[in-house]
Amino acid sequence: MSVSLKEIRITDFPGISIGQVEDAEAGTGVTVVLCPDGMAASIDVRGGGPASRDTRVLDPLAAAECIHAVVLGGGSAFGLDAAGGVMGYLEERGIGLQVGRVRVPLVCQSDIFDLLFGDPLRRPDARMGYEACVAAESGNYRDGNYGAGCGASVGKMCGIDFAMKSGIGSYAVQIGALKVGALVVVNAMGDVTDPSTGRVIAGMRAAGGDKLGGGSEAFYRGTAALNTELATNTTIGAVITNAALSKAQLAKVAGMAHDGYARTISPVHTSMDGDSIYGLSVGDVPASLDTVGVLAAEVMAQAVLVAVRSADSAYGLPSANSYRGKMSPNGG
Repeated sequence: MSVSLKEIRITDFPGISIGQVEDAEAGTGVTVVLCPDGMAASIDVRGGGPASRDTRVLDPLAAAECIHAVVLGGGSAFGLDAAGGVMGYLEERGIGLQVGRVRVPLVCQSDIFDLLFGDPLRRPDARMGYEACVAAESGNYRDGNYGAGCGASVGKMCGIDFAMKSGIGSYAVQIGALKVGALVVVNAMGDVTDPSTGRVIAGMRAAGGDKLGGGSEAFYRGTAALNTELATNTTIGAVITNAALSKAQLAKVAGMAHDGYARTISPVHTSMDGDSIYGLSVGDVPASLDTVGVLAAEVMAQAVLVAVRSADSAYGLPSANSYRGKMSPNGG
C-alpha cells in the first residue's frame, strides 16, 4: 500500500504566523516566525561562521522549554538588532516568560551576509524586526527575493562576480495528521543541484556566462579565491512540525534536516558558511522522531530548490529562471 504525501503551505501550521519585510534598495530584509503561545525549539549549526543571537537557550540542557519567535535576517552580525524589535512587539502584547513584574519574550535569530549589494550601511534593525511582526498579522510570506532572501546569492567560490541570485524558499507536506515543513534562506558559497536530475540549477558561472557549476572543481584546482569575501555565506532555515517533540528530539530533527542541504548544495558546511537549521514544534501530534527527521530532510531539500527557482535577477546577478537557455550540458 502506497503512502501519499500531501503538499501544503508553510503557513498551514496552526499557532504560528510568518511575516516579512525587505529593503530592496539596500538589498536586505527580515523574515520572522512568530508563535505567541510558545514553541519547543532547538538548533543544529554545521557551518564554521554563523551570525546568531540567543541560540544557547535552545540547548536541550538550557532551562527554557519554549521560545516565542525565530528571526531569519540579513545584515550579518549587524542585522541581529532586528530581534530587539521582535521582542518589543511581543512585550507590547504581553507575550513572554514571566520574570518578576515583566515578561521577557524569547527570540532567537540567525543572519546571512548580504552586505555586498545595495547600501551595506543599511541593515536590518529593531524597526525592521517590528515591521516584520506587523506583517505577520496578515501573513505576507512569499518565496523569492523577499524578507531575509532579498540579498541572498549562491555560487561564490570565485567571488561575487560569478555568482547567481537566490532567495528564500519553503516546502511543506502532510501525511495523515502529521505536518512537516521547511523555510530556508539560501546564501551558499556552493552550487545548487536538483537531486532528481543531478543538474546544477544555480551556482558559479564561467567567465563567459554560458556555463554553470564547477564550484567544487574550483576548490580542487586551487582556483577558488580564498579570501575574506568568501566568508560571506550562510544558508539558514527552520523545520516546522506539529509533532509532539522535545528540545532534544528537535535537535536531532534539525541535524537530519541538514541532509537536505547536503543533497542540494555543494560544497556545503564549509568553514566559510554559517549553515544553521532550527527545529520547531508547534503541535501535539504523536509521531516517530525518525519519521519527522526523514521528512525534514526531504522538505528542506525541496525548499532549497524553491528558493533558487523563485528568485528574480537583481543587483547584477542573474537568477535561475533568467539564466535558463544559456546553460551548458553541465548546467541546469
